[in-house]
Amino acid sequence: MKAIVYSESGGTDVLRLVEREVPEPGPGEVRVRVAVSGVNPTDWKSRSGATAAAPDGEVVPNQDGSGTVDAVGEGVTGLTPGDRVWVYMAAQGRPTGTAQEFTVLPAERVLPLPDGVGFDAGAALGVPAVTAHRALTVAEDGPRRLAPGALTGRTVLVAGGAGAVGHAAIQLARWAGATAVATVSGPRKAELARAAGAHHVVNYRDADAAEQVRRVAPDGVDQVVELALGANLQLDLAVVRPGASIAVYANDGGVPVELDVRPNMVLNTRFQFVLMYTMGQHNLDAAAQDVTAALRDGALPVGEEHGLPLTRFPLERTADAHAAVEAGTVGKVLIDVAGDVAGDVAGA
Repeated sequence: MKAIVYSESGGTDVLRLVEREVPEPGPGEVRVRVAVSGVNPTDWKSRSGATAAAPDGEVVPNQDGSGTVDAVGEGVTGLTPGDRVWVYMAAQGRPTGTAQEFTVLPAERVLPLPDGVGFDAGAALGVPAVTAHRALTVAEDGPRRLAPGALTGRTVLVAGGAGAVGHAAIQLARWAGATAVATVSGPRKAELARAAGAHHVVNYRDADAAEQVRRVAPDGVDQVVELALGANLQLDLAVVRPGASIAVYANDGGVPVELDVRPNMVLNTRFQFVLMYTMGQHNLDAAAQDVTAALRDGALPVGEEHGLPLTRFPLERTADAHAAVEAGTVGKVLIDVAGDVAGDVAGA
C-alpha cells in the first residue's frame, strides 16, 4: 500500500511517499481502507515538533479520515467489513494516521457513517467536531450531551465562525436548538458563517461589536466557544451573562491572557480549557455518538454552500496539504487517498 511517512520532526520536506505492507488488525482493532484524510493544524504542528516529541521510527500523519472497514480484529463487535465509517485520533499515541491507503486503529475511534453522508463530510469531523461538542457541553448549568432541543433557550457565541471548529460549533449548536451568534473578521467569512447556519454574524472589529451581540442576547450570552482568548477576552466579558461558560480550545494570535479577577468574580465566569487528546474516553465517546446522530439528521454538511469550502490534494501531495493548513487556508483541507471512492455518491 502507499503511505506518507516521516521519521524526524521538521518542515513539510520530511514527508515522503513509501510503499508498505498492509497492516493486520490486532484484538480490539479495526483496519480501514481510507478514502479521504482530513488535515488539521494539530497534524502539521505534531509533524514539525511544535507540539510533539521527535518520532521514534516512521510515523504516518493525520488524525482524521473516512473510508470503509476492511477487516476487524478479535473481540470487535458492531463493525463489519464493508461498513462506511469516519475515524478520529488515528495518530494519537500511534504511528497509524490516515495519510495512507489502509490504517489500523482502536475500534472505539471508528464510527459508522450514516447513509447519505459522503466521505468528505466524514473526513471533516474528528478534531473540529469533537472539540466543538466538548466546548458546547461544559457549562455548569448546561447539558452534557447534545441532541435536538438540548440547547433550546440558550445563546451560543462562536468566535471564528468561519473556521473548522467554529463551523462545527455553529452546526451542532443550531442542531441542539441554540441561537448561534458568530464573530468573524470580514464579509467573506461572514458569508461562510451564515451558510453554516449562524443566526447572527458580527464583525469583531466593529467598535460596537459588543452592542451588536447584546441586541441579540440582552441578558447575556450563555456559552462562548473561543479560539483566541487573549484577543477576544474583553469582548467575551462584555457580552456574557453571570454564570456563563467560556470554552477555550486555542489562543490564535498568541495575545497573552490576563484575567482581571474582580470582574470575573462578579460574573461567576466559568473558563473551561479544551483539548480532545486529554479530555477522557467518556467525553470522547459522548462526542462521537452525538456527532454521528447529528450526521444522521443531516446537520453537519460540508462544502462552500454549507460554509466550509473544501481544498483537495492527492495523497502524493500531502506536504502541500500540510502547507495549506499551516498557511491558514479557509475551510477544510482534504487528501484524496483512494481516488475511486473519495467524495462518494452517498454524500449527494
